[in-house]
Amino acid sequence: MIAPISPGWRNILSGEIKKSYYHKLQKFVEKERQKYNIFPAEQDVFAALKFTPFNKAKVLLLGQDPYHDDGQAHGLCFSVRRGVPPPPSLVNIYKELQSDIGCRIPPHGHLIHWAKQGVLMLNAVLTVRAHQPGSHRQQGWEIFTDAIIQALNARRQPVVFLLWGNYAREKGKLIDYKRHVIIQSAHPSPLSAHNGFFGSRPFSKTNAALRKFGAPEIGWEIPEKG
Repeated sequence: MIAPISPGWRNILSGEIKKSYYHKLQKFVEKERQKYNIFPAEQDVFAALKFTPFNKAKVLLLGQDPYHDDGQAHGLCFSVRRGVPPPPSLVNIYKELQSDIGCRIPPHGHLIHWAKQGVLMLNAVLTVRAHQPGSHRQQGWEIFTDAIIQALNARRQPVVFLLWGNYAREKGKLIDYKRHVIIQSAHPSPLSAHNGFFGSRPFSKTNAALRKFGAPEIGWEIPEKG
């Protein structure tokens, strides 16, 4: 079974979780856990929804797959828990954060500080086999997470959508850019960061959009002990 969704989001997604594809997805993930090491742990699959309730979400940061190496994925895109070295994409995110708004680079990669302020840190696919990137794609997760994007798009309160890389930018077609703000760039991966992520200033642009909305800005600096 897939762990329960937090109550607020469960109400928003109640129609989605009744659909046949979602039940098939549950069975798929359950069988995968019986045979393989699956990331993240069951209780962390919906961590992004747990830490950023629907009515508190101000920003959506979209990743693709969870991290697939041991001890990395814990349900928030790009984030790792304390004690786990920040992966290369996160290292580049920190470099841009420092360049953009002067934040110091923290000694860990735990981004829960952002999630608790209203940054929904969502992967498009929410589970993966250990050491097999992309192994749970096209099993139903994309339909489910598209429904999350569409729910935020339909909300009266505007949202800033951070879309990094070609995969994330494709989701722009689900978003009404007249009501919301889309900030897109290359992906922070070492393969593409120098082709448009570095210098894109997503953090200052996000806060400028939030000010325009009349919403509180995100405090992007990660506490050392946060």
